[in-house]
Amino acid sequence: MFRGTIAGLIVCLAAGCGRVTAEPASPSEVAERQPPAASTAPLPATSSGARAAGPTAASIPTNSTAAREVAAVAPAAETALASTRPGEDWPQFLGPRDNGVSAETGLLQEWPAEGPPLLWHRKLGEGYAPPSVRGERLIVQHRLRDREIVECLHAHTGETLWKYDYETDFTDPYGYNGGTRCAPVISATRVYTFGPQGKLLCLELDSGNKMWERDTRAEFDVPEHFFGAGCTPILDGNKLIVLVGGQPNSAVVAFDAQTGKTLWEAAGKDTWNGVPTDERGGRPFRWSKGEMLVSYSSPLIAAIHGKRHLLCLLRQGLASLDPDTGATNFRYWFRSRTHESVNAARPVVVDDYIFLSAAYETGAALLRVKPSGKEFEVVWRKPEGMATHWSTAIHHQGYVYGFSGRHEPEARLQCIALATGELQWETSGFERDLNDLEQDPLTGRIRDKTTGKFIPWPFYGRGSAILADGKLIVLGERGTLALVELNAERWVERARTSYPQIGYPSWAAPILSRGRLYLRAERNVVCLDLRAPEAAPRQ
Repeated sequence: MFRGTIAGLIVCLAAGCGRVTAEPASPSEVAERQPPAASTAPLPATSSGARAAGPTAASIPTNSTAAREVAAVAPAAETALASTRPGEDWPQFLGPRDNGVSAETGLLQEWPAEGPPLLWHRKLGEGYAPPSVRGERLIVQHRLRDREIVECLHAHTGETLWKYDYETDFTDPYGYNGGTRCAPVISATRVYTFGPQGKLLCLELDSGNKMWERDTRAEFDVPEHFFGAGCTPILDGNKLIVLVGGQPNSAVVAFDAQTGKTLWEAAGKDTWNGVPTDERGGRPFRWSKGEMLVSYSSPLIAAIHGKRHLLCLLRQGLASLDPDTGATNFRYWFRSRTHESVNAARPVVVDDYIFLSAAYETGAALLRVKPSGKEFEVVWRKPEGMATHWSTAIHHQGYVYGFSGRHEPEARLQCIALATGELQWETSGFERDLNDLEQDPLTGRIRDKTTGKFIPWPFYGRGSAILADGKLIVLGERGTLALVELNAERWVERARTSYPQIGYPSWAAPILSRGRLYLRAERNVVCLDLRAPEAAPRQ
């Protein structure tokens, strides 16, 4: 959209890219209700006056195995931050709490003009997946020609420690690259990866030796799908749970994490056949053999009313399963009416509430699980509400911050009230006059005409964000890195920078471990130093 000429920027401005609004979302909402009365533990207040404190990073339960291991073993020797708050591993998608929230402190609250120091960078093959890190080992996946590569780097230096590769002939039907879409999962001794062709792999963390593998696409009758396998697995005790997408009832499969043996299969025809849909006044869904089950959202285990729920946002909607058996607790239809569509953002759980969001004109919804764990109510449903494409929104004290929009020109960073879904503000990341900018015809870089200096790409696009030390760390899809305040009243950006190694497409969420920020673009990974000088000397 924006490549090659400044005219693209002008088109974006005409579409409203450079305007913040504090108006609520469109009123065309379905089944909207206000949250229950205070006697039934409502959500935190969202007025601009007194705001009740919501769950903090430290209070959110750690339900996955990797998260519990991180909480129990934070190596004292690797405290890159202040000694009062040791650093954390980021061993799985969206970090140790499965929600993009870090408990690390002692980070830079203001960035130097040139941005946080670059510690190292590495060129890679193609791919979209973020890395994961445990201790001094960072696992990153990429593809070179016909080889899918799992590579272990030293997290502090970028030096290669080991590689494992295997043959692949995956071709994306829409022309996207053929690299991995799913983040690695790292336990105390093993690494688990899920490739775009559905190969599930277990490697030894220390050596990279293969322990076991499964060809899920062949074994579970997975129909043709849009973008390859895109669900990051999760560990739960001795189980590795994957949204495989198999027919007729293998959308979700639990494997023995030690041996790779199938433990249970669940969800599919038996879950969705006959369920009322959003179409034609609730017309029941009719299952077909070719119905796609592959999900691009990663599963999540959450404790709600003391009961553990395996929450899986499948292509058809949300299924709550028993993580031990795969038995269904409840289901909720949440699907675009567009055939070429996916659900990709992970559910966000706040106490007994579940926030869902998707692009392709699906919008957002808030569910509240009843104490039985078998029923729920729809608090609100907004087809024109926050529409996250692939990045997962962040919750903080009653507000949700996330990127809404299917395509780059329409994408906005939004803040909405969790209790109502109402829009508090939104921004494209650029609030000035586009006439102040010009595009260099040779490099395509953007120059500020008032200063004569090159600047980061002005728009976030379909970005990603994590929360750390009281700020949002935002990565735009063209490599713009920003530090944004958690402010429910207006967008406040504290710093902005970019690095030549990180450009379009930067679709992987940032990861943070021990004060080091790792960014993955299509063919590069970089490590930045976010540690404040008083927190620890740089290594």
